[in-house]
Amino acid sequence: MRKTLKVFSNIVTVVLFINLILIVCLVISSKASGGEPQIFGYQVKTVLSGSMEPTFMTGSVIAVKPLNQEESKSLAKDDIITFQTADGMLITHRVMDVVKSGDQVMYETKGDNNNAPDLDLVLSDNVRGQYANFTVPYIGYFFNFSQSKAGSAILMVVPGLLLLGYAGYTIYTTLREIDSKVKKADNEKPA
Repeated sequence: MRKTLKVFSNIVTVVLFINLILIVCLVISSKASGGEPQIFGYQVKTVLSGSMEPTFMTGSVIAVKPLNQEESKSLAKDDIITFQTADGMLITHRVMDVVKSGDQVMYETKGDNNNAPDLDLVLSDNVRGQYANFTVPYIGYFFNFSQSKAGSAILMVVPGLLLLGYAGYTIYTTLREIDSKVKKADNEKPA
C-alpha cells in the first residue's frame, strides 16, 4: 500500500510540475508574441465566431503558418487564410477567387458558414498566414482566458500553489511517519 501511495505521490508531483512549466511557457509565449502563442513556428489562433463552421467550431484553436510576402501572393482558391482588416482585426476565411491586377494579388474570401463573400477583397500584403490543417476544439476558450491579466495570474499562481501545498503535505506525512517510527523504537527499548 505504501509503495502504491509513493508512486501515486510521484506521479502527482510530476504532473503538477509539468503543468506549471507548460502554463508558464504558454503565458510567456503569448506575451512575447504580442498575444498569440507560437508552437514549432506555427501561430495558434482562437476561433471567436461561427463564420467558418463546420470547418472550425467557435472556441476551437487552429494552427496558422505565417507567410512571407512571396508566399502570400501564391495562394489558390479554397486555401484558408488569416488576414488583417483595415481596422486591425484578424479574420480566417476561405479564398473563393484570386484576382490579379498588375503586380497586385487580391483574394475574394468567404466564411464557410456565411451566405455571401466578404465585402472587401483582401490584398496579399494583408495576409498574415495560412491554415495548417490542425484544429483543437474548445481549447480556445482556455487560451482567451490565459491571455487576460487575471487569467495569466491565475494560471501561473494556482499550479504553483498546488505544487507548494502538495510539497507541504508530503513533508508533513513524512515527518509523521518518522515520528511514528521513533515512538515505536522508543516503545521497543528494554527498560
